[in-house]
Amino acid sequence: MLSVSKYSWINLTHRTLLRMEAFMRAPWAGGVVLLTCVVIAMFLANLPATAHYYHYLLGTDLSLLVHTPGGAIDWVFPRGMTVEKFINDGLMVVFFFSVGLEIKREVVRGALSTWRQAILPVVAAAGGMIAPALIFTLFNHGTPAAAGWGIPTATDIAFAVGILSMLENRIPVSLKIFLMALAVADDLGAILVIALFYGGEVNLGCLMLALLIMVGIYAMKSLGEKRMIFYLVPAVVVWSLFYYSGVHSTISGVAMAMLIPMEPRYSREYFVQKMRALKGCFDGIATAGADFPDEEQRACLRRIRALATESVGMSDRLEHALAPYVTFLIMPIFALANAGVGIESAAYFDIFHPSAETGAVGMGVCFGLLVGKPLGIFLASWIAVRSGLAVMPEGASWRMLLAVACLGGIGFTMALFVDSLAFTDAALIDRGKIAILMGSTAAALLGSLLILLFGKKKNSIR
Repeated sequence: MLSVSKYSWINLTHRTLLRMEAFMRAPWAGGVVLLTCVVIAMFLANLPATAHYYHYLLGTDLSLLVHTPGGAIDWVFPRGMTVEKFINDGLMVVFFFSVGLEIKREVVRGALSTWRQAILPVVAAAGGMIAPALIFTLFNHGTPAAAGWGIPTATDIAFAVGILSMLENRIPVSLKIFLMALAVADDLGAILVIALFYGGEVNLGCLMLALLIMVGIYAMKSLGEKRMIFYLVPAVVVWSLFYYSGVHSTISGVAMAMLIPMEPRYSREYFVQKMRALKGCFDGIATAGADFPDEEQRACLRRIRALATESVGMSDRLEHALAPYVTFLIMPIFALANAGVGIESAAYFDIFHPSAETGAVGMGVCFGLLVGKPLGIFLASWIAVRSGLAVMPEGASWRMLLAVACLGGIGFTMALFVDSLAFTDAALIDRGKIAILMGSTAAALLGSLLILLFGKKKNSIR
């Protein structure tokens, strides 16, 4: 009985792991996990039994203190680091590093690598940032909320692509590529907005030292250095300098991503030649059938693995390695830390009522995401195509492009991040978060509904 029970548990565990692996490979999985964490965060922030501990944990100090007897040496690093700040200024650097690698890949050899491929999504992304910023400013000009104009300008690629994947049989492949390229261009725009408008007072000494280190890394890269340790260790130093420079530290992640080599250490010719030699070496090792692999074969297999690894560019290896951690660890943790809003403190049912203290941040964010984003993307695309600057995605219609543009209004991750940078007043931050959740949900539902409606007809009119 014990043996049967033991193997039943093993089989159940094995099946569970296989299902988890299949789930994690699904393109919509990241969006599902993020949405789940948003719901959990809302419960944690509002249940009487957990609300106090939730906010207390986020405010816990994580700085390293070095103190000698008598106070001769008092050193704190990083200064002012709390759990929430560690997530937003530390873990999110890895997210931005991953985004930077993705942007670089698309620009060098992807959907943004040629003028013909890049022009439509880039123009659409620009329109999708300008229109919501104008709508937000229209509602909040001259109010304490005016600085939040950057909140509704962002698109969350995880949610948008997840919805497209669930509706993939209703839209042409060209529109999926268009939305993904648009989201990448939008991320680049959001990074520039954060760097230029949402930094603090700049410490030129730290910033110049960080730039000097990056120049050294670029020189090292130009000389052909492709060992990962020589890039990741300076990346930590650059992050530290950005943290104290006043330029938001997450920008260091993007800057370092641009310096990571894309070219592999070994050429195709070297790989083929060396692989042929290693295969011959492996085949020549005599071993008993039950003793595979033996010590010599294991050594040969390790050399084959090292050869294969170094024959893939460092940028590709890092992007592939970081992807599951960013999707299923960093982003969920970010959502848990930032989506928890006390409903009573955020005036949940009153966010659309402007006031002298909070302006009309709720209306600006919601209408910016739900109306400004789709309108900006659609109009910019229409102008680009009609003027001959760009061409319509193959097999797409204007109605389907409008439906996909609505998914661009799913701001969520980047919008929450900008919200935390734009405001210092807790009431404004909470109202912004609630508006982001409501606007993003409405944009997702509207986009999905339009895709279901317009996608039923195969021969749509352009």
